[in-house]
Amino acid sequence: MTMVSPQAEQAAVSLFHSLADRARLAIVRRLAGGEARVRDLTDALGLAQSTVSKHVACLRDCGLVEGRPVGRQVFYSLTRPELLDLMAAAEQLLQATGYQVDLCAVYGTDARAAS
Repeated sequence: MTMVSPQAEQAAVSLFHSLADRARLAIVRRLAGGEARVRDLTDALGLAQSTVSKHVACLRDCGLVEGRPVGRQVFYSLTRPELLDLMAAAEQLLQATGYQVDLCAVYGTDARAAS
C-alpha cells in the first residue's frame, strides 16, 4: 500500500464525509442517471426543497456536482464519472462483508438510533 500525505488523507476524509448522508447519497444516485433540477430531485426523493438545495450546495462546494443554468432553472449533474466507480466499489464492498458495517457500534444503525 502506498503512503499518502496528510493533506491527501484529510481530503479523503472530507470526500467520504461529504457522502456520509442518506440525502446526499440519494442525490448522487439520482444524478448518476442524468442531470436534474432541484425540483426534479425533490419529486424523485420525496424531500423538502430546502433539504435538497442544502445538500446539492454541499455536493457542489465539494466539487462533486455542478450546475448548468438554463434561463431561470439550474440543471445539476455529477462532475466526475469516477464518483460512480467509487459508489459501485462501495456497494461491492458492502455486499462482500454482508453489510457488517451496519452492525458497527460507532457508525451502524443502532448507534445512529441512539443519538
